[in-house]
Amino acid sequence: MGAHRFCMVAALMVVGGCPRTAPSDAWFPLEAGHRWTYRVTTQGEDGASERETLTLRSLGAQTVTALGDAAAWRRRSDNGVDYWLRSDASGIYRVGSKTDLDAEPRPDKPARFVLKAPYEVGTHWQATTTSYLLMRRNEFPREIRHSHPSVPMAYQIDALDETVDTPAGRFSHCLRVRGNASVRVYADPASGWRDMPLTTLEWYCEGVGLVRLERKEPAGSAFLTGGTRTLELESWQ
Repeated sequence: MGAHRFCMVAALMVVGGCPRTAPSDAWFPLEAGHRWTYRVTTQGEDGASERETLTLRSLGAQTVTALGDAAAWRRRSDNGVDYWLRSDASGIYRVGSKTDLDAEPRPDKPARFVLKAPYEVGTHWQATTTSYLLMRRNEFPREIRHSHPSVPMAYQIDALDETVDTPAGRFSHCLRVRGNASVRVYADPASGWRDMPLTTLEWYCEGVGLVRLERKEPAGSAFLTGGTRTLELESWQ
């Protein structure tokens, strides 16, 4: 989500139409006043390399008519995208999003899980993604996401006690999530149509949230180029 999109999402509990205060040790803190800045590194198979930063801010809970009567936690990225999230016994999920070009938030139907409960190894769910790195070498539009805007990705919690080193420091006892998907595209005359893998690894740490994300979209094709993208937490509050 997310780097595009790699803006990951968060959660809330609705009680009488108002969200419960998010616990400070949540896997993905939601209360207002937090800020996360990530180093985003993109490495293309064609040798191109790019580095930028992405900042997310938690803006508190609000009720948005387009998203129903219950309040949701709002997050905003500095690339102009807002996200609204809720949580309950089923997990943490996104209920809507809005770019600066949208007049109103667009509801997620169905809601998109960020983390599904119970938070234990083996818990799995599905959400849609798209290709962010696969590109055609000589056709227009180059980006595969234009022809494949919605690809189902299977997610699973793989570990609960990971240690992760980031520019913001070392984090222990983190939860690791793996996502696997594939997109079927015409690779080249020799290979024909192939299922290109899309894989994501995400690490969430209690009291902090997302600290690292790795996205891999290899192509290995004469007609296509792919790459990797990594988000690393640089600072947070």
